[in-house]
Parts: sequence; C-alpha cells; structure tokens
Amino acid sequence: MLNFKTDFKLLLSIVIIILFTFLLGAIVDKILKRLIYRRLERKDFDSTGLKFLKHLIISIIYILGISFALIQIPQFKIIGHSLLAGAGVLSLIAGLASQQALSNIMSGIFLVIFKPFRINDRITINDFTGIVEDINLRQVVLKDAENNRIIIPNSVISNEIIKNTNMQDTKCCKAIEIGIGYESDIDKALAIMQEEVAKHPLFIDTRTPENIRENSPLVVARVIALADSSVNLKAWAWAKNHSDGFIMYCDLLQSIKKRFDAEKISIPYPQREISIKTIPEDKRLSS
Repeated sequence: MLNFKTDFKLLLSIVIIILFTFLLGAIVDKILKRLIYRRLERKDFDSTGLKFLKHLIISIIYILGISFALIQIPQFKIIGHSLLAGAGVLSLIAGLASQQALSNIMSGIFLVIFKPFRINDRITINDFTGIVEDINLRQVVLKDAENNRIIIPNSVISNEIIKNTNMQDTKCCKAIEIGIGYESDIDKALAIMQEEVAKHPLFIDTRTPENIRENSPLVVARVIALADSSVNLKAWAWAKNHSDGFIMYCDLLQSIKKRFDAEKISIPYPQREISIKTIPEDKRLSS
C-alpha cells in the first residue's frame, strides 16, 4: 500500500511538471508572438533576432521541465541534476559535437549574429528562391512564389553562397533583351525600347544629380551583339523591388513586341528549308 502511494505521488508530480512545462511554453510562445506582431507594425523593425530568441527560450523551458521531471525518478536523478548543474549540458555538447544537431544550432546562432539575411528578405540558396519566414535553432523556412515552404538546415546554409535581393538596397534591375532583323531600323528599335521602359508606371529613375546634369539618358539601351540571324538589343529597367521588377519585365516584353509589330520591326525566329529530292522513274522501277 505504501509503495502504491509513493508511486502515485511520483507519477502525479511528474505529470504536473510536464503539464506545467507545456503550459509555460505555450504562454511564453503566445506572449512573444504578440510582442513580435506589435513590433512588426513598425516598418523599420527587424524581427529576426526576436523570433530566434523565442525559439531559444521555449527550448530552454522544455529542457528545464524535462530535467525537473527526471529528478523525481530515483534512477534518473543524477541525469536531471547534471542537466541543471551544467556539467551534463557540457557533456551533452561534447557528445553531439560531431552531430548535425549541434552544427545546425551553432549555424543558426551565427546567422542571427552576422545577419546575411533577415526575416522577410528574398534570398536564393541552392537554386531555391523564396521569402524568409522563420529562422530557428535547426532550420530556415522559405516561402516560394507558389506558396510552398522550403526548409533548409542551418548547417547547409552556412556552406552555401546566398543571393539576397533585399540586403542594403531593394532596387531591382531587369534587362530586357530582344533580337531584331538585320534589315530593321536599329535606332528606331532602341528608341522604342527606351520609350516603353520610361513610361511604365513601375519604372524608377536611378540617375544621380550628376547624371542628370550630364544629360545621361533616363533609360540605357544598347546593341550588345551581332548574332547569326539577329541584332541583339538590351535595355535596362529599374524597379523599387523584385516583385515590381518581375511585373514590369513581363509587361515590357508585351508592350515592346506590340510596338515593334506596329513599326514593322521584325523579330527573327528559327526557320528551316526542306528540299525533297525527286528520284527518276527509271531508277524507281529498277529498284
């Protein structure tokens, strides 16, 4: 009877500790989420560090809760004390030094400290492009253009080249490259491309005051190659960010094509000539 009471008290205390741990974790998570959402109303607020800190605090709460639960069990009391005292944590880190888990954690800490990208930045890693949604102890979560979530371990990111379209400057330059026929008027084609780019509502003027004083063109357009079947032209169009740049690029392809058609400027496309060899009748009969 005594053992039953002892075991029941032990089980009850473990259950209470576990429930309290999960409850405390949920409360802290909710409080920190509210804090982040309130701060996000400020346009200049960077939530990267705060989101990472949220994951770290909640992880510590769960570790402490498990440690206190282990202390209640006589067979695991030493493990629980060592976790709380710190010696067990050092041993655990040493044991995991060669493991991917520790590598991800350390890489995540360095990502938050050195900030090669932040929450809401648009980045490209390993040919995957998306908006950074979250940086936690294990991984970075990207949202791509199709609303998919791309999950990349922190240790992988630390060893890869990252393209960040939002770092320091969000402006985006789109190159509009089109080939025209050799018989077409090059000057007219370049002028059309400059006009179409300049009048697009998403186009921005990136010229400095010095460029304006020197009468630098609003839109730069040049001949870049004399190809086998076309004269290749390129115009550079600037937008305030990548999203506007993509929309502008698609619109300009359509509007420039329509203007070229109206002005009788040809855009070459691959053509093939097929010749059919006729076999004389006498040779067909002999065969």
